[in-house]
Amino acid sequence: MLRLHINDPIAEDAYKILQDSGKFEITMEHLDKDKLIELIPEIDILLVRSATKVTRDIIESGERLKIIARAGTGLDNIDTKAAEEKNIKILNTPGANSISVAELTIGLMIAASRYIPQGTQSLKEGKWEKKKLKGFELFQKKLGIIGYGKIGREVAKRAKAFGMEILVYDVVKPESAEDFIKFVEFEELAKTSDYITLHVPLNDATKHMIDEHVFEIMKDEAILINASRGGIVNEEALYNALTSGKLRAAALDVFEVEPPNDELRKKLLNLENVIATPHIGASTVEAQKRVGIEIAKRIIENV
Repeated sequence: MLRLHINDPIAEDAYKILQDSGKFEITMEHLDKDKLIELIPEIDILLVRSATKVTRDIIESGERLKIIARAGTGLDNIDTKAAEEKNIKILNTPGANSISVAELTIGLMIAASRYIPQGTQSLKEGKWEKKKLKGFELFQKKLGIIGYGKIGREVAKRAKAFGMEILVYDVVKPESAEDFIKFVEFEELAKTSDYITLHVPLNDATKHMIDEHVFEIMKDEAILINASRGGIVNEEALYNALTSGKLRAAALDVFEVEPPNDELRKKLLNLENVIATPHIGASTVEAQKRVGIEIAKRIIENV
């Protein structure tokens, strides 16, 4: 029987699918890196979410390791090169959390445009700042979507319902796309969009792709939304763009350092024109159930 260790919690339905298959001896406990390195020589399959960083030294210690399963989309918390070198199969669940992330993206856009967090906080403090919190409509504004995978598509569908004009940039243009979007070059999107939302994976090509130069060419008083990965945005450059007035606001669900407790991230979060959530894009009951069930089925199919 294969030993399966679940290092980050998964939905109960997913656990039951794995258990009922009769293929695995299952352990489930969040182990820190040192304890995981101790245990990994006895593990055949390691199942994680985003909380566990599966580093090279963990992988190289996995004498029996055959599969690393990621319940989610991104693989930036797994050293994929080290896994490849050991012929370890990597499984993930692209698309299972797309709707949840897309809905949060739209929520962040609305919250940043209508000052919802600021209004809530000031009202709780006994203030009535109606004039100060005059916001902006999404209607007839240009939304630039960078990355047109499953999440980008879901964002586009929802933005269309708000009457937005939708521009899209992707390195690979898909074979089919909705007729209400317009594919443009990266610089055109940056220069003309009122809102820019990021939906690309974090890798060598996308790290800090939104940098000082991009902020310089962006439309004045645009709003940036990032619910993908923190490292895609150069946060020092973002801070400068927000404090100079170049950007109207930023709405962030992700940070290059998580939790964002270092000096730069604290400065960023203290800005009045920044709203933020603690990497909750996929944190819905529905998404976690879909992600868990899908990864459980994929593991069973691959053993």
